[in-house]
Amino acid sequence: MISHLLVAHNVATMGAADIDPNDEVKRIKAFDLNDLPPEFLDDPFPTYHLLRRHDPVHLNPDESYFLTRYDDVAAVYRDPRFSSDKQAAFKPKFGTGALYGHHTTSLVFRDPPDHTRLRNLIAPAFMPRPLAALAPKIDRVVDQLLDRAEDAGEMDIIIDLAGALPIEVVGDMLGVPLEDRGPLRGWSLAILGALEPKISEEALSEGNRAVEEFSDYLIDLIARRRQHPNDDPSDILGALIDAMDQDAEITEFELVQNCIFLLNAGHETTTNLIGNGIACLLADSDEMQRLRDDPGLIKSAIEEFLRYESSNQIGNRVTTETVTIGGIEMSPGTQVALSIGGANRDPAQFPDPDRLDISRAPNRHLAFAAGIHACAGMTLARMEGQAAISRLLHRFPNLRPNGGFVRGGRARFRGYASYPVAL
Repeated sequence: MISHLLVAHNVATMGAADIDPNDEVKRIKAFDLNDLPPEFLDDPFPTYHLLRRHDPVHLNPDESYFLTRYDDVAAVYRDPRFSSDKQAAFKPKFGTGALYGHHTTSLVFRDPPDHTRLRNLIAPAFMPRPLAALAPKIDRVVDQLLDRAEDAGEMDIIIDLAGALPIEVVGDMLGVPLEDRGPLRGWSLAILGALEPKISEEALSEGNRAVEEFSDYLIDLIARRRQHPNDDPSDILGALIDAMDQDAEITEFELVQNCIFLLNAGHETTTNLIGNGIACLLADSDEMQRLRDDPGLIKSAIEEFLRYESSNQIGNRVTTETVTIGGIEMSPGTQVALSIGGANRDPAQFPDPDRLDISRAPNRHLAFAAGIHACAGMTLARMEGQAAISRLLHRFPNLRPNGGFVRGGRARFRGYASYPVAL
């Protein structure tokens, strides 16, 4: 396995006089997004900096490109010549099984007009009125989770709060009964884990099984909801069933797969936002104290957590015609990976990018992507992040780490699997 990434980390921390630019270039030219060591998964940012400095439009061994400059990533998100359709990319990776059917049907991997049609059906659930109805529910769930933690005297930030909250919120939006929510997090992790640049046969099997089990569950839930509808304004499943039954704007297969997508997107982004945000504060006592002293900073703090430790680190596009990015001409059908994490640490856009600053402004990060594929649930994720972190800090003034944490170990989605704290 390439050792250049360990050296990249060392180079990033050396003085300028100690760096041999030729060695830097050689090491970073050897970077392979499909062959990443654990050191990169722990801390990818030194490597992003080297790529941005020496090879910002990096050609991987498989002939795909990896972009790390903010301006390049932002431009691709807004350029219709870069497609989100992943049928060509996913077939050799997934075959034609359940994962392939799910990911090629999900809203995030569709282009107009299908993307427009599906997004228009889902968007009403994220408008101000239904979100306002969700706000007290979010506060109530957070308080319940913190009550349990206080009774126990300790908690795991990921398992007991960051991962639990979005499951309850999206579970409510989809009308999943409380007693049925146990498998949801496991299904989500297995399905999204299969999106890593390189996956094992075991991960592929687990992902396919998760899609099949989740799909079977939702088909049964849809049948039950037809018999027992409700008038909750935040009930997205009911709205999609009505659309399917009334004018066939969405098929049942599309409905099921996009309900799976809603859970996965809402769960993963929000879990990582909350977990990464709390971890950032625990690692930076000055910023923790700033937020305690001025709780009104929570909104800008959330934006800084999204920038500094972006929940989603990598996006993907494919060219539909000849395009030039950063002086490099790309032919139609070229796969392009977008370094969201790298773009959000670009010093050309963010002064002192490796410093956490919870009052940073402006903060035009790309954590929720941009253009037509900007995350539909970004406002909801922000609401959940603000509620969880602000209420946690208010409730427990002596919050501190309690043993070692475990990172998620993934390149695309950056977060923690476990982070125990004492209260």
